[in-house]
Amino acid sequence: MIDLVITLTFTVVMLVFMAFPAMKIVDLIETKITFSETMHNVMLIGTTILLSLLIGLFLKFA
Repeated sequence: MIDLVITLTFTVVMLVFMAFPAMKIVDLIETKITFSETMHNVMLIGTTILLSLLIGLFLKFA
């Protein structure tokens, strides 16, 4: 249980720092595939959360 709490704490902190890389990744994908503004926002939020979770897991277990 404590591992989950520590991982989520690291993840929440990294949300702010992962916003810029997520924007760049989504913009790179958008150059290859065109999609709506709503889909762009969903992909941006999803990518930010995914990157933050990956970094949080890395910080906990590495």
